[in-house]
Amino acid sequence: MQFAGMNYLAILVAAIVAFVIGAIFYSALSKPWMKAAKIDPAGPKPVLAGLLATSFILELVLAFVTAGIIGHLGQVTVVNGVISALFIWAGIIMTTMTINNRYQGFGWELVVIDGLHWLLVMIGIGATIGLFGA
Repeated sequence: MQFAGMNYLAILVAAIVAFVIGAIFYSALSKPWMKAAKIDPAGPKPVLAGLLATSFILELVLAFVTAGIIGHLGQVTVVNGVISALFIWAGIIMTTMTINNRYQGFGWELVVIDGLHWLLVMIGIGATIGLFGA
């Protein structure tokens, strides 16, 4: 299923890939991340279902936008998908995330942990979009 050169199945799969990467990544680094994010493990617990739903919906938007960018830049391949994803990560995600984290008083540890997460997510999204092709 395609519209304007975007494959909606690829976008859905890419969002699932992004969600799984996040689940594995933050499960493995939950303690260092909580420390860097200044979250007290004994403190009040957030409503997890709402956070997970929000994460998946926004990763779906990220996959959609990434697919649109990859499609506009030329041939949709795994290599082009990953390269495009790296540009998006370096030029948009990492820069804005770093500015926000630093202005909010977080240290470089959180920037590194979250930045690595988004790097892996973008590689996963770009590779998935590229694998499905146009």
